[in-house]
Amino acid sequence: MPTAGVSVLHNMRQNYLLAALPAAEFDRLSAHLELVPMLLGEMLYDPGEQLQYAYFPTTAIVSLHYVTASGATAESAGVGNEGMVGISLVTGGNTTSSSAVVHTMGQAYRLDRRTLKQEFDRAGALQILLLRYTQALITHMMQTAACTRHHSVEQQLCRWLLLTLDRTPSQVLVMTQELIARMLGVRREGITESAGELQRAGLIQYRRGHITVIGRSGLEDRVCECYAVVKKEFERLLPVTNNAPRNAPKSVSG
Repeated sequence: MPTAGVSVLHNMRQNYLLAALPAAEFDRLSAHLELVPMLLGEMLYDPGEQLQYAYFPTTAIVSLHYVTASGATAESAGVGNEGMVGISLVTGGNTTSSSAVVHTMGQAYRLDRRTLKQEFDRAGALQILLLRYTQALITHMMQTAACTRHHSVEQQLCRWLLLTLDRTPSQVLVMTQELIARMLGVRREGITESAGELQRAGLIQYRRGHITVIGRSGLEDRVCECYAVVKKEFERLLPVTNNAPRNAPKSVSG
């Protein structure tokens, strides 16, 4: 039977950034990392709110949203076990103009901002990893903006499904069409029509808020180039290391 220490170590290293840290830096952080549940729809922070923690998801996925004055929202990026939520804590500010909402329930490790900043200021491996992750995240956001402007709802839906699949071992996604429409910033009718086309093509099954992907290769054939651009950028900036988990994401994450 594994010891408690081994169990915690394994869970922490499910996050790609934590897994990529050398042993000395990982050991310094591990004592300060707190495992927390991430509930579907949970708001981690609102626009303009003072951030207290950074989050390193292991099995949860968090959606970064821009919120308009009218209350409308659209996802700018997603963050799963490839990344960290709260990057503004190390880029010069403790607040952000976006909100962070859990769109796939699971778990994450949170780290208080003071400890994160202290380790970042050591100018070691964590700083290098987070700077590279920030560059990849910016690419993700820019590509999302271009995709929203120039590509069809079906292509956007395929991109979103593939990015979500890359962050979870399950082929079943718990998500309503209404929530997907809000994240993509499109009308619900557009999602309903596009999901219907994918279902008729035998690529997904949708029932009572559960989307089962049964034809990933078909989604990859239909998706726009945005998915590949983001995937390649994350692979280029955050290559798999000997410390990374075997199931480290093959693509973004966000």
